[in-house]
Amino acid sequence: MLRWFLAPTHQEWRVTVAFVTGSGGLIGSEAVRHFAGLGLDVVGIDNDMRQEFFGEEASTAWNVRRLTDELGEAYSHHSIDIRDRAALGALFGRYGRDVAVVIHTAAQPSHDWAVRDPFTDFDVNAAGTLNVLQNVREHCIDAPVIHCSTNKVYGDRPNSLPLMELETRWEIEPGHPYEQGIREDMSIDACLHSIFGASKVAADVMVQEYGRYFGMKTACFRGGTLTGPAHSATELHGFLGYVMRANMERRTYKIFGYQGKQVRDAIHSSDVVSAFEAFFRNPRSAAVYNLGGGRHSNTSNREAFLLAEQITGQEMITEYVEANRIGDHKWWIGSNEAFQADYPDWKQVYDVPMIMREIYEANVDKWVPGA
Repeated sequence: MLRWFLAPTHQEWRVTVAFVTGSGGLIGSEAVRHFAGLGLDVVGIDNDMRQEFFGEEASTAWNVRRLTDELGEAYSHHSIDIRDRAALGALFGRYGRDVAVVIHTAAQPSHDWAVRDPFTDFDVNAAGTLNVLQNVREHCIDAPVIHCSTNKVYGDRPNSLPLMELETRWEIEPGHPYEQGIREDMSIDACLHSIFGASKVAADVMVQEYGRYFGMKTACFRGGTLTGPAHSATELHGFLGYVMRANMERRTYKIFGYQGKQVRDAIHSSDVVSAFEAFFRNPRSAAVYNLGGGRHSNTSNREAFLLAEQITGQEMITEYVEANRIGDHKWWIGSNEAFQADYPDWKQVYDVPMIMREIYEANVDKWVPGA
């Protein structure tokens, strides 16, 4: 059932639908709820490949069931693989120009997994993104395309920055141009990306190209650590969620190199999706934005462990592995300056302590033995 929605210009009423790929995942499910709350019917596309990537504990099926129960007729779920061009094309063809926005979050998200199967990684991340873009071009060319890219498109270039080792973290030298966060002018060339990073570069550049070449409205959001309570956290993906899960379930958390002082900025899924809405209401062509916690919300492994211990009252169980993950960032704090310049009304709400407390409260019934 299609409902009426006030268009972003507030000048006319029309039927509108939001397409969300990866709708069972962290950002996808947040986007489903958010855009349904704006009055759009939401079409979700997710075949639970996260379970195939990382095992049963990473399945997103529970999240899809929750969306279906909560939203009823406002949400229509389709278990389609984004590599399946025919199935994807048929779905886009069914809705055509009723599609008002496409939010593309589906991806293979892990460095480690990509090495095991580079073909699948590239087919999902790069070819899957191309499939989405071409369908938008053919069926609903006026719909903005919001693409979840990653800061891994910069490869290990951030590791060439002048960093200082402090007691609990690595930190950039004071006065450096990136002191308040890495901007989009950082080069992505002549550096090590990892197989995953390379497939995400291909997708990122293709999204930009469809914006420039075909005049489509597209945005690449190069996220830092995207997090929140809806994350199906597992060791290979979902930093803060997995810190809390390991502490609460009494798992051993493996620290990969850098003395556990590697720094990540962390942005809550709600703050991410509010940025998506801002772009949807005033889209641009071939936009590229870093989007993360910035100086407002960041932590090192060691600092996150301390926060987890304060929240649960239990010590972390850790194991140190000397070798860091290939292409892993020693320090990443991104700058949201470019996005905020274009969308000055967007405000970031969550910081790391708020995020970790919410993850704990949302999962205490699942992750605390005997709860």
